[in-house]
Amino acid sequence: MEYDMPASSTDVSIHGSRTETKKKQLKRWLQLLFQSKTGTVGAIITLIVCLVGIFAPQISPYTPDEINPAHMLVPPFWVEGGTSEHILGTDQMGRDIVSRIIYGTQISLLVGVCSVVLSGLIGLFIGLISGYYGKWIDIVSMRLVDAFLAIPNILFTLVVLGVVGPGVVTLIFVIGVTNWVSYARIVRGEVLSIKEREFVKAARTIGVSNRMIIMRHIFPNILSSFIVISTLTVATTILLEASLSFLGLGIQPPTVSWGGMLSDGRNYLATNWWLATFPGLAITFTVLGIIFLGDWLRDILDPHSQGRDL
Repeated sequence: MEYDMPASSTDVSIHGSRTETKKKQLKRWLQLLFQSKTGTVGAIITLIVCLVGIFAPQISPYTPDEINPAHMLVPPFWVEGGTSEHILGTDQMGRDIVSRIIYGTQISLLVGVCSVVLSGLIGLFIGLISGYYGKWIDIVSMRLVDAFLAIPNILFTLVVLGVVGPGVVTLIFVIGVTNWVSYARIVRGEVLSIKEREFVKAARTIGVSNRMIIMRHIFPNILSSFIVISTLTVATTILLEASLSFLGLGIQPPTVSWGGMLSDGRNYLATNWWLATFPGLAITFTVLGIIFLGDWLRDILDPHSQGRDL
C-alpha cells in the first residue's frame, strides 16, 4: 500500500518564500506605477479601454447598427437640439455615437492585440534562431528583414488587402506578417549580447542543449524588451487599423470601427462635427494611454534606467 508523503518543512518554507517574494515584487511594481504620473495615467486609460471592450454589450445603451430615422444627425446633449438619450449625438443614419464608439473599442483591441501576438511570435522565433546560431541562418534572416524594411508597411498592407480583400481576419494576418521585422532585429541584438555571457558559456560547457539554453537562459533575459516593444506596437497597430478602415480597406460595414466612423463623418465636418470628432478622440486617448504605459514599462524593465526618477 502506498502512502502520500507529507510535505516537508523545507518544501513549505521554499513555497512560502516564493509567495512572499512575489507579493513584495507586486507591491514594488504598484508603488513604482503610482510614483509615475504618465504610468498611472496610461494604466488607467488602458484599463478603462479594456473594460469597455470586454463589457461592450452590457454598457452600450444601443446596438451599434440600430437605425433611427427620426433621430438623424442629433447633436451632443449640451448643444442646442441635443438630447440626453444620445449623449454624444447620432450619425447620418440615426445610430448612437456612444454605442458605436464602445463597440469600436472591441475591434481596435482585437486587431491590435491579435496582430501583435502574431508578429511577436514570428519575430521572436526568427530573432532567437538568427542571433543564437548565426552563420547562414543569420545571413538569410537579416536579408529577409532588409527586404521587408525596403517596403513601407502601409504600402505593403494596402497592396495585399487590395488583392486579397478586406476583413477582420485578413487584416490581423496581414498586419501580423508585416510587423515582425522590428521584433526580429531587437531580439537578435539582445541574443548576440547575451549568448557571450559567462552563464551561457558555462551551460554549453556542461553539455546543456541549445534548445534548453535558448529557453531557460536567453529567452528570460530578453523578455523585458519583448514586453516593452509589444506594448508600444499595440498603439501603432491601432493607428494602422484606423487608417486602413478610413481608406476603406480595413474593417468593413456593418462591423463598427473607429476608422470607419471617421470616414463616414469626414463629409459632415463643416456641419455635424461630432461624427468624426469623438471617434478621433477615442483613438487619440487610447493610443496615448498605451504609449504612456509602454514608456513606464520601458523605464521599469530597462536595467540601465533603474534608480532613475520616473
